[in-house]
Formats: sequence, structure tokens, C-alpha cells
Amino acid sequence: MAESDLDPLEIFWDALLSREPERIRAVFAPLNTGTRQAIRDHLRRMATEPDWHPEQRKSAQAALLAIQEIDTP
Repeated sequence: MAESDLDPLEIFWDALLSREPERIRAVFAPLNTGTRQAIRDHLRRMATEPDWHPEQRKSAQAALLAIQEIDTP
């Protein structure tokens, strides 16, 4: 399946959880402040709650590191 066949939200989360700092920042930076905070909150839950798969937790931690300098509240 080509990336163009994927849902835009799926493409967004694929980039956000890619563990590639440049891709992560590219999809996060254009978001408004409220959306950024909601994404940060969700990533923090993913990174710390035991119900997530270990690889998902690692991806969330990588995303948090990549975005920490973008208008940190």
C-alpha cells in the first residue's frame, strides 16, 4: 500500500512515532499550541503507562525528545 493510500491521521502518527527527529518535528511544528499540548500529553501517557507495547513506548519517548525544544510549555 502506498503512503498516499493511507489515512492522513495514520500518516501523521507514523511520522510522529518514526523515531526520526526530522520527521517528528516536521509534523509537530505546524500544529497549534492546544494540539501540541494534547499530543505531548498523549505521548507522555504512551511513554509511561504499562499498557503500551515496549516499542510504542520507545517511539513515544523518541518523539518527546525530538519535540522538547518546540515551544515547550
